[in-house]
Amino acid sequence: MRSLFVNLQVADVAVSRDFFGKLGFSFNEAFSGEQSLAVTIADNISVLLATPDHFAEFVVGDVADAQKTTEVLLALSADSREEVDQMVSTALSNGGREWKPAQDHGFMYGGSFADPDGHVWEVVWMDPSAMG
Repeated sequence: MRSLFVNLQVADVAVSRDFFGKLGFSFNEAFSGEQSLAVTIADNISVLLATPDHFAEFVVGDVADAQKTTEVLLALSADSREEVDQMVSTALSNGGREWKPAQDHGFMYGGSFADPDGHVWEVVWMDPSAMG
C-alpha cells in the first residue's frame, strides 16, 4: 500500500494544531515541533503543516499564497452526509471559512471549507451502492 504525504505552508503551527485537533485528527509528535505539525489523516495519509521558513526548505521557486489563490483541493471521504455537515460546521466554528455551498448530487454529497491558512478542504460522502 502506498502512503500519501501532503505538505502545506501555515502561518502558525499552534493555530493549526488547535484547528485540526478540533476536527478530530491526531498528530505524529515525532515529526512535529515549533516549525511543523504532522497531522495524521489515516494510517497511510499524513499532512505536514510547516511554517514559511521550514516550508521553504522543501521547495524551489515561489510558494502560492492560499489566502489569495487556490493552490490545491484536498478531498476527504466521509461515512455519511451527517459527517460531512458536522466536519464543515466544526471547521467553520473554529477558524475556518466558507468556501462553496454544499453540493448534493443524490449519490454524492459534499461540503467544503478553507482552513485558517486558506487551504481548501472538501468533505465528501458517496453512496456505496452507487460505486460499483
